[in-house]
Amino acid sequence: MNPLAAYGLLAHGLIFGALVALLPLGPLRARAALIATALALLVGIAPLMHGSFGPPSLTLLALALLQHSGHSPAPLNWRVALGLLFFALIFYPPSLGRGSFDPYALGYQPDTLLAALAMLAGLLYWRRQNLWLCILAIDLAAYASGLFANLWDALFDPLLVLLALLVVGRQLLRRLIGSRIR
Repeated sequence: MNPLAAYGLLAHGLIFGALVALLPLGPLRARAALIATALALLVGIAPLMHGSFGPPSLTLLALALLQHSGHSPAPLNWRVALGLLFFALIFYPPSLGRGSFDPYALGYQPDTLLAALAMLAGLLYWRRQNLWLCILAIDLAAYASGLFANLWDALFDPLLVLLALLVVGRQLLRRLIGSRIR
């Protein structure tokens, strides 16, 4: 098993455990999340997720680990999730063959992308978003170590976009319900 496959299996196990940690289980939440992580690896849920989605981005893994630890407030709030969805709407269609430009190819020779990420890091530092700055640093370290062949794969993935869609949808549902109650 190569390192990327091992990472993918373990990461998907942790992501499944983080999903269980979202359930309202009170004081049993942490134990249930750890049991779900182990079960995901033992009964085949993690390999199924890995086969369906491929290796997850380190950004998603970091968010899952923060969920396991009970970090509050969640770093993927609805504004960040909305920005991620907007970026995905711009990124994915050309990457899937719509048009002549493929932004995914930039991740193999990421000089331009690294310059943009340096500006993003400066903005995160200026806005005192230390947690997101650490996640970005971990993503870049994983790419530099050779774990990912493409920098985009370390930064985000379709499962992270789906999570962002759920976060935005939940916020819109809360606002809709809140406006009907008033």
